Amino acid sequence: MHEQKSAFLVLEDGTVFQGLAIGKIGTTGGEIAFNTGMTGYQEVFTDPSYLGQILIMNTAHIGNYGTHPCEIESDSIKIAGLVTKKFSDGYSRLSGNQSLQELMLVNETVGISDIDTRALVRHIRNKGAMNAIISSEIEDIDILKKKVKEVPSMEGLELSSRVSTKSVYDVANGNESVRVALIDFGVKKNIIRCLVERGCHVRVFPMNSSTQEMEAFQPHGYMLSNGPGDPSVMRDSIELVKKIVSLNKPVFGICLGHQILGLSQGLSTVKMFNGHRGINHPIKNLKTGKGEITSQNHGFVISHESIKKQNEIEVTHVHLNDNTIAGIALKNKPIFSVQYHPEASAGPHDSRYLFDQFIENINQFKS
Repeated sequence: MHEQKSAFLVLEDGTVFQGLAIGKIGTTGGEIAFNTGMTGYQEVFTDPSYLGQILIMNTAHIGNYGTHPCEIESDSIKIAGLVTKKFSDGYSRLSGNQSLQELMLVNETVGISDIDTRALVRHIRNKGAMNAIISSEIEDIDILKKKVKEVPSMEGLELSSRVSTKSVYDVANGNESVRVALIDFGVKKNIIRCLVERGCHVRVFPMNSSTQEMEAFQPHGYMLSNGPGDPSVMRDSIELVKKIVSLNKPVFGICLGHQILGLSQGLSTVKMFNGHRGINHPIKNLKTGKGEITSQNHGFVISHESIKKQNEIEVTHVHLNDNTIAGIALKNKPIFSVQYHPEASAGPHDSRYLFDQFIENINQFKS
């Protein structure tokens, strides 16, 4: 058992919760958000799109099945801090290799447990996204209220450069006939796996790469990855994607990549009152009429107003809870994107067909 030390969660609006410390003893700040998924906490915590966010897990028990080396989506825990109702030091899974507490200590992740997460989530749902601070070393609430004011707003914050690869690398099995250039804004490992499983040689490029560097690989298509932060301030990336679109090659964008694609075509993005985070979000495919249960993690969306002002882009998917835009396609070009995670790690596999659609576009382009 880890030390049962007091910890405090202080929200930007002055609301205070007291609980018990989990993970590293320390202080952390970020935008507070909640995830509605029941499982997959290790994949969630290692998703680079969560960089800079304190995450509340809605399900009551976290840590009960430990951690596994195959269930990571990046090289480390990316959340800024963890908030949970019940935290389990032990775990019962035979294939687990360590407890979540041990993983949090290795990654120096600060957290708090034993608070009323239902009350906290209801508060955020009513008040909207806001910054927060967790501390298990400072007990003076006045000091913590001052510190939370120093946490930078997620709006206007560029974070991808902190998680994008610094050097080019390849992922392939050796006999691939399709070459995909993937721009890493904070990619999840399972996106790469889904491409390799479909016969792709994936070359992963840093987000500041040039089209000349990527075209030297002679890719048949481009993947625009997920990632953290506000897309509207990523001017260089928006310009880069604009150039990629002009090549008329197949392009597939996911989450942040979807937003940057939209921005590159003159659309605008807006910050949501509350983001979509979980593995149970309902989406409707407007082309097929079919529903999909999806994995999601985003706090920004393409605005309806901006998409009404142009004729070159069609909306392909909508979120059934709030009618936000969940997918777009460029008319007369093999280019599309979605606001959710079709690689779904963790999550259902309803949307894996989008990778097949991308490969189909590439095969048509090649022929």
